[in-house]
Amino acid sequence: MLIAALGVFSLFALVAGFAGRSLAQQKQAQKQAVDAQGAPLYKVDPFWPKPLPNRWSMQQVTGLGIEAKNDHVWFLNRAQAADGDEIGGGGNPPRILCCVRGPEAVELDPEGNVVTAWGGPGYIPEWPTALQTIIPDRQGNIWIGGTAAQDSVLKFTRDGKLLWDFGHRPPKDGPPLKEDNAQTNYLVSKGRFYLDEDAHEMYMINMKRVLVFDMDSGDFKRGWGGHGIPLSEISNDPIPPYVWTGAAPPEEKQFVPDLHFVLVSKDRFVYVGERGQDRIEVFTTQGKFVKEFYVSPNTPARGPDCGGLPPKTQMPPCGTTYKMVFSNDPGQKFLFVADGTNDVVWILDRESGKTLGSFGGNGKYAGQFHWINAIGMDSMGNIYTGEVEEAKRIQKFVPVMAASK
Repeated sequence: MLIAALGVFSLFALVAGFAGRSLAQQKQAQKQAVDAQGAPLYKVDPFWPKPLPNRWSMQQVTGLGIEAKNDHVWFLNRAQAADGDEIGGGGNPPRILCCVRGPEAVELDPEGNVVTAWGGPGYIPEWPTALQTIIPDRQGNIWIGGTAAQDSVLKFTRDGKLLWDFGHRPPKDGPPLKEDNAQTNYLVSKGRFYLDEDAHEMYMINMKRVLVFDMDSGDFKRGWGGHGIPLSEISNDPIPPYVWTGAAPPEEKQFVPDLHFVLVSKDRFVYVGERGQDRIEVFTTQGKFVKEFYVSPNTPARGPDCGGLPPKTQMPPCGTTYKMVFSNDPGQKFLFVADGTNDVVWILDRESGKTLGSFGGNGKYAGQFHWINAIGMDSMGNIYTGEVEEAKRIQKFVPVMAASK
């Protein structure tokens, strides 16, 4: 009887212990399914996020960032290319049922509900006109940057109070600045940046270089060009186009604009995406070149085969390395690269740079992309993507879990 009682007690303890584990812990105990090449598998959640409130229209999602402490998603809802039927409902009485222009900085909880929203044209005089990047830091502050000449990087409280302005704007009334990769006082296109909070540094990609500033004072600290060349040796001449034949772009030591992302890994390496070269270069944090690898290099990267935003051209865009995020495992084994030309997310092995697989594809159904331009990952391994041009949406992809054996 005593043995039987102990057995029943142990069973109840086991069940109670499992029930006491959070759903997040239970999910983490499972393994994610992978394909034959070892690439992790994902599926779209077609019901995320919830519709925006107050008849706000969803606009171009040029950037998104995940808040580490709560997995909240902050995204930019850039409305500079809003169509008439997307903002035509603001009259009194409203002309149409949908919609009105909403705030441009939006916070979503894990269920896809709007928590906070603020910002937009006229919100403050310095509000960026060409929004590009939004980053929530560990203290809950929100950093926003734009790429227009008078845009800069701004630091806000989570409820939208301006705390700090990076500045470094060129004179308003002077002639346009010529490219000078050795000059660091006045910068055009400051909107693509990354916060290295461990070192209190801000990385910025600008023209043909990486620049590093103190993220508290804004003081310049160091910088380098492609393959680690010094700022003084970077060419100020345009990188020539090439005639696409189906092959990779010709070799180039300099950085090839447009530079589209800069990130720092947990093991302190700097990753820079060169959309104009289908390439990612890797450096130490002091700018020493480590390695490079290409992402779908058979895709045209620059030249006469490249188009821009419709309706000015019917030519497709070019380049493959728009944005990137590391996987959230301790070793950051995978790189997820958003490719707005092929409209897929490439999955790369971080150590070798080998492309293992992809998900997505061109289209406007759930799980497809039309000009993907933003990507992020939360603590549970969910991937979030944002699209620009006419798709104007944010999507969530959840890991496919392996069947229990």
